[in-house]
Amino acid sequence: MIYRFRVILDHDAKDDIFRDIEIRETDSLEDLHNAITQSFGFDGLEMASFYVSNEDWEQGEEISMFDVSEGHNTIRTMSETMLNTVLDQTQTKLIYVYDFLSMWTFLVELAEIVEVVEGTDYPNLMFVHGQIPDSAPEKTFEAENFDDELSEFDDEDDIDIDEYDNLDFDENWN
Repeated sequence: MIYRFRVILDHDAKDDIFRDIEIRETDSLEDLHNAITQSFGFDGLEMASFYVSNEDWEQGEEISMFDVSEGHNTIRTMSETMLNTVLDQTQTKLIYVYDFLSMWTFLVELAEIVEVVEGTDYPNLMFVHGQIPDSAPEKTFEAENFDDELSEFDDEDDIDIDEYDNLDFDENWN
């Protein structure tokens, strides 16, 4: 069977930028990683990970390029994880992060499972929409009532941090 994916540059991007990719269900996540990097014009040399996701796009289990756990808690790697062991008709979403310094983040959704088309080479880039920007979109983090949460610390005991003499600590403790 063939998995058809829509790979979308994360929601912080200014424009809709996505690729539709077909790949065999028995291919590895490393094969999907290579198809994604090539379709977006990356060299594929940076670290990357997939994360299993739920319907709300919440990040779950990590599947990394390499096992860097040093034997503590082994993690699944892309090369050893076949697509059909992670995704099916009920589990359709992954988050893909490429280049942990730039944090290119993509939403990867299994859109359809179809029969193999004879004469088609897989992976197959089916459709391209939008150009990738020169740098990764800046991440926006929302904190509900963040100012309200900080206000509980305001004027607590009326401490002036500029008046060190009145603080109860030994400045020569070490």
